[in-house]
Amino acid sequence: MESFEELVVHYSPMIHKIIHTLHIYKNWDEFYQHGLIALWEASNRFEPEKGNFTSYAYNYIRGFLLLELTKAHKYEENCVCPKEEFWETAEGIFIDYPLETETILSVCTTLTPNQRKWVLYTALHDLSIKEIAIKENVSMSAVKSWRAGAREKLRERIAE
Repeated sequence: MESFEELVVHYSPMIHKIIHTLHIYKNWDEFYQHGLIALWEASNRFEPEKGNFTSYAYNYIRGFLLLELTKAHKYEENCVCPKEEFWETAEGIFIDYPLETETILSVCTTLTPNQRKWVLYTALHDLSIKEIAIKENVSMSAVKSWRAGAREKLRERIAE
């Protein structure tokens, strides 16, 4: 068997042809790299007694690229990546939660001030116990006790 460098020189036109026949024009370099990976895997998995390496490599590379094409399509379909203009306009936006804060505080009338802090930090800012403790300059166990008290009082309030 040839070394991988020799295989790349010999089968590189085949990879280009497969990419062309699959009408891949976006991320061409990425798919060429996937083609090289497929060539590597094909060379490692090939069993000479089962047939010709060229046809095996062609089918292996083509199948590999089709799988990668499917993955790329699913990614593009499921992920929303805003254009650069969006990020330029969104840069200075400050998010405030006035209605959410009022709604949450209306439910927290029976809580202590520290328990209210825990509810607001958790619900609005998605902070962990450690982050709240650092922000409030208290121990994590103090924040945990705020949480326990708040949960108990909120459960009682909901049960009413």
